[in-house]
Amino acid sequence: MALTPNAPAPPVGLQRRPPTGPSDPPTAVTGRAVLYLRVSTKSQVTTDYDPEGLSIPAQRLACQRKAEQLGLSIVDEFIEPGKTATSMDKRPAFQAMLSRIKQQRDVDFVVVYKLSRMNRNRIDDALVMMSLRQFGVTLVSATEHIDSTPVGQLMHGILATINEFRSAEDGADIRYKMGEKARRGGTLGQAPLGYLNVREQFEGREVRSVIVDPERGPLITQAFELYATGRYTLTGLRNELTKRGLVTRGTARRPVGPVSIEKLRLMLRHRYYLGKVEYEGQEYEGRHPALVTPEVFAKVLQVLDAKATAGERQRKHHHYLKGSVWCGDCHDRGRESRVIVQRAVGRQGKTYWYFFCRGRQQHTCELPYLSWDSVEEAVARAYARIRITPEFAQRVRATVRQALADEQQAADLMRRHLKAELRKLDAREERLLDLAEDGGLPRDKLRARLDKLTAEQTRLTAELAKVESGLEAGAEAIELALCLLADPQCLYERLDDAQRRLLNQAFFDKLYIDVDGVSGVCLTEPIGPLVAAQEALNADGATDPGCAAEGLSYGAGLLVTALGGGSSKPALVEVSGFEPPTSTLRT
Repeated sequence: MALTPNAPAPPVGLQRRPPTGPSDPPTAVTGRAVLYLRVSTKSQVTTDYDPEGLSIPAQRLACQRKAEQLGLSIVDEFIEPGKTATSMDKRPAFQAMLSRIKQQRDVDFVVVYKLSRMNRNRIDDALVMMSLRQFGVTLVSATEHIDSTPVGQLMHGILATINEFRSAEDGADIRYKMGEKARRGGTLGQAPLGYLNVREQFEGREVRSVIVDPERGPLITQAFELYATGRYTLTGLRNELTKRGLVTRGTARRPVGPVSIEKLRLMLRHRYYLGKVEYEGQEYEGRHPALVTPEVFAKVLQVLDAKATAGERQRKHHHYLKGSVWCGDCHDRGRESRVIVQRAVGRQGKTYWYFFCRGRQQHTCELPYLSWDSVEEAVARAYARIRITPEFAQRVRATVRQALADEQQAADLMRRHLKAELRKLDAREERLLDLAEDGGLPRDKLRARLDKLTAEQTRLTAELAKVESGLEAGAEAIELALCLLADPQCLYERLDDAQRRLLNQAFFDKLYIDVDGVSGVCLTEPIGPLVAAQEALNADGATDPGCAAEGLSYGAGLLVTALGGGSSKPALVEVSGFEPPTSTLRT
């Protein structure tokens, strides 16, 4: 049967050809039909000499036989080769078929091999059936008993539910198998740069494994070791590795070339190089050999985090205070100016190192050059002025425990409320699906309502997940801060330069320096609020102060503590008789 002359051309990449069924037409033609043939993976169309593979011809033959039994004349055929998309909007052949049905109005039946070839979820099934019914088109399965009769419609609904279940079950099965492979240390997908995917023979079986790339593996190890020194920026490291011969793996689309800066950044944080594999947030011991030791990897993370926090660019000189110290004179005049490093060589060839304000280069600041030693000693002394007493720490711990208990009660109420709302949304979705099957709503309006329901379900589910966390993260941050504040000066003096850099960034957003030393600090949270609370207590002179807090909110590194009364939230620190502190404290 030839194609209709006026049929629209198929989209680029679609396979579409005239049906090749029996040449003798059925004795009594009762309608016109199109065939919809689909396989879900490309491997199903690349396993035979026929470019259509084995599955498509088999489906075509079964659909032609069904059409002949029903006395249908096949007027067109639409083939979806290797499309795994579960959404109908992502299948070009299916969209072309709907377009032809709407434009030419010469189709009475759509014949598929199985209902699962058409769709695998109830929502799309309901929407497709509503569209077909608008143009008087009946869906027929070559291997299942579905038609326009009540019994056929009942079978259709049952099969749609079963197909949705099978699709979800198949996805769960794949995730389970991938999870099992990860738990046993296997690599999922292509191994990162520095490794090679190989196939080995083991006891007569072919086993897929991962080995170290003999060319790139040693260079990856060198990349971690070089960056751990703290002397390289990512750009400098990339240039050095390129000189040593590190290049990417070539592909059909991308030739061999230097590793990009972004890829290098991700590589230095990739725990696969520690011999680990990760799947769905869980980490397992991998079977592949590690290219970096835990000590070097931890050092690399410290350097990455430190440079990201300080906002450094590539510079010639390095110091653990760079990025943390700012000009106190400029701050007093309402400006913010970073203090940078300068090297000077004396007449005898001796090298001297200084800190100086960038405002001097712009002739806006007269802060003199400050020696490294004087600034380092001043910062160490500043730590002595932010120590908290054991008594104050105990009060804070006690009220944090009370705050968590109060929060748990509120979380239980919120959890019950969110679950009730989700049950209501599920019931509304079921009613909309029933309307879709009955054709009681226009398709566009139905899709809009379903999308709105889905968005609301996603939002409520996310809110439910947040309820579980509560204030535990904030409590952990406060406990860590209390430990660090017990004797920070002693701790600081015992650390090496790289560790001092990290501690400075944990305590201070900014350290302001002038000729007299550290003139002021901008403390991070929760360090700042805790120190301010104790200072306010000492200034107030109260003999038995309680601990009060307007509230505690911690998320993504943010702990907000507002001091004073009048809050309905659980108390963290109670202090009477003083105003809430600012984030910048003079030492």
